[in-house]
Amino acid sequence: MEGGTILLVEDNPDDVELTVRAFKKNNITNQVIVAKDGVEALDYLHGKGMYAGRDAKELPVVVMLDLKLPKIDGMEVLRNIRQDELTRLVPVVILTSSAEQNDVVEGYKLGANSYIRKPVDFEQFSEAVRVLGLYWTLWNQPPPFLNR
Repeated sequence: MEGGTILLVEDNPDDVELTVRAFKKNNITNQVIVAKDGVEALDYLHGKGMYAGRDAKELPVVVMLDLKLPKIDGMEVLRNIRQDELTRLVPVVILTSSAEQNDVVEGYKLGANSYIRKPVDFEQFSEAVRVLGLYWTLWNQPPPFLNR
């Protein structure tokens, strides 16, 4: 599969490895940028910090966002994405281990496109990532300015 970048916002190296491995296993070849905390995610999206000079108009096709992040938590990252004119329409999938009802409700209130609870089993996780990857990188029709 070709196309835009996937921004994976995840601080757990094991979950990063599982996600990237699941993408590869399922032939999802989009470039995956990993942000290890909320600050790094926002820096990537806005072309600041370690991503200074990156064209902030080249947006990811999807942001896969964990909630429990260092520095700035996932809800605040989502809030920032939705408040910014440039990033407000970027699809955001919350991919988290949290099953807290409040997190689900708050995520949707802030504009998440989807809320997925991470399966514990690798095969289930791989299947969830495969479906997510196919949907957001191949089947979903993004707003015209997000097209590559």
